[in-house]
Amino acid sequence: MEKRIINPWQWQNERSYVQAVEVKHVESTLYVSGQTAISADGISSDKDMKSQLIEAIQNLEQVVSEAGYECSNIVRLNIYTTATSELWPHFNILQDWIKKHQLQQATTLLEVKSLFETLKVELEATAVK
Repeated sequence: MEKRIINPWQWQNERSYVQAVEVKHVESTLYVSGQTAISADGISSDKDMKSQLIEAIQNLEQVVSEAGYECSNIVRLNIYTTATSELWPHFNILQDWIKKHQLQQATTLLEVKSLFETLKVELEATAVK
């Protein structure tokens, strides 16, 4: 697999994403449903944004690794939140996770009216190998 990052500007670097990712010679692609703070028993978290973000990241990592992929090969990460104002104070958690895995992914962040049940944040990813 070959990845090429397209960044006409530099400002996005501080925000932990890239403008575009071109991938060639891919063996396979994994499309991951939005991962949230839902327990292994299927119970939606009613905790705060920070706790839910951490659990959503852990769930995303588990799905990606159980599928036989590496988080470092996530090329697209969409973030949905019910409140960007609640997410921003904890955005460094996501940025640290991105840095830990040396991700260079295209990202879209959207504030939505609601998510399933009591959920506040959802991470949807595409990974390649």
